[in-house]
Amino acid sequence: MIKVGVLGATGMVGQRFIQMLADHPMFELEVLAASPRSAGKKYKDAAYWYQAEPIPEEIGEMVVVPTDPRHEAFKDVDIVFSALPADLAREIEPAFAKEGKLVFSNASAMRMEKDVPLIVPEVNEEHFKLIEIQRENRKWDGAIVTNPNCSTICLVITLKPILDKFGIEAVNVTTLQAVSGAGYDGVPSMAIIDNVIPYIKNEEEKMQTESLKILGEFDGSEVKFADFKVGASCNRICVIDGHVESIFVKTKEPAEPEDIKEVMDKFDPLKDLDLPTYAKPIVVKEEPDRPQPRLDRNEGNGMSIVVGRIRKDPIFTVKYTALEHNTIRGAAGASVLNAELFVKKYL
Repeated sequence: MIKVGVLGATGMVGQRFIQMLADHPMFELEVLAASPRSAGKKYKDAAYWYQAEPIPEEIGEMVVVPTDPRHEAFKDVDIVFSALPADLAREIEPAFAKEGKLVFSNASAMRMEKDVPLIVPEVNEEHFKLIEIQRENRKWDGAIVTNPNCSTICLVITLKPILDKFGIEAVNVTTLQAVSGAGYDGVPSMAIIDNVIPYIKNEEEKMQTESLKILGEFDGSEVKFADFKVGASCNRICVIDGHVESIFVKTKEPAEPEDIKEVMDKFDPLKDLDLPTYAKPIVVKEEPDRPQPRLDRNEGNGMSIVVGRIRKDPIFTVKYTALEHNTIRGAAGASVLNAELFVKKYL
């Protein structure tokens, strides 16, 4: 068992980390860290618990510690999972890496750094090789591994089998994103009820750049970004969990909807590794009105992308609808899966 900690443990993504790590067969949850106002309190007294399932009893009794890599609580911890806001992550995550910790981060602060892997395990595990370059560049024993923006994860998982088989010339995506993606206090109720908000700060830019890094090739020293364009339009909708994306793809080689269904359905690159959090990456639905957040977001314990309505497009080659559980597959689950794969194959 590898001892792990969670940074930003009281927030919504931090709570998802706790749920996924509480009885994990590879990781022992040793430390919960949060802001100074929470430090020193029992977790059950420090956190407003947002999840439907109760706080695991043993977790509730744990004492929250400061987010300081030199704190004695982190002495025997090898891996930390970061649910920190980006502004804090930019300073705190490197401090943990300098102290020799492996940081698996959900934050955006370090994603586009040239020597920091931006990983979706089913898509670009070879980018883990950036860690050695990162350590050499920054003169630290630890490392930072990031996972992408939640909406980007959904997009690139569905694009990967298409890219490998048919090539891609262009992608356009429109997202309908759940309110949990903004955090509990992120969208006021009077702003989102009976409404759609056609703007999420920096979201379109993240999708358009992160996707190309993830789908790019590692040449031994850096990642060469994928050579096609991604256009994105992002909207917030009144759904609690579950991002929906309408995706349009122009392929280099001819492809029919049935061809796309086949490569998506067969896409299962890590199935033989026995990773605890792993689920079949893409589940294809045949019903004309699926996927839907309320019906499909928990597919594969929230780790599968559900795809439906794969059909021809008169401008692009194909179009389809994809759904992701944004706080599991798109956040905490992505970091945990990154750590499982790294431990299994590289540690």
